[in-house]
Amino acid sequence: MSERWFEDYVVGTTTEHGSIRVDEDEVLDFGRRFDPQPFHIDPDAAATGPYGGLIASGWHTCALMMRLLAQEYLSPASSLGSPGIDELRWVRPVRPGDELLLRTTVDEARLSRSKPDRGLVRTRVELANGDGDVVLSLTAMNLILTRPAG
Repeated sequence: MSERWFEDYVVGTTTEHGSIRVDEDEVLDFGRRFDPQPFHIDPDAAATGPYGGLIASGWHTCALMMRLLAQEYLSPASSLGSPGIDELRWVRPVRPGDELLLRTTVDEARLSRSKPDRGLVRTRVELANGDGDVVLSLTAMNLILTRPAG
């Protein structure tokens, strides 16, 4: 990843980033460890359940999104973390074998009044499957350093 600074997050810019494949063993492991519902941990029960098969936990989907966001959108040179997210939605089930793509749109970028070396970037984040269907959406807020002088 190249270095990105606050000034590089231009309001209105939409970009697609990388992709990540959903692995069945990881779906099962995550489900068993953190979200032990039948449709996340038991392929046989999931086949007759409400989703017609095994699906990833929404929290697993968030973790996959975060991997892409950290790897493809945020820069280790300037990212200071996040004060939170808003409007998290799991729009469609995510299934083993799905290839997920990250789409970001910069909705707001404003400098901090109290700390002029950084700003807040508000980003509309979508994760889409191989058919182009959005499976997750949220609004992320990130603290980003400004470009160093010199």
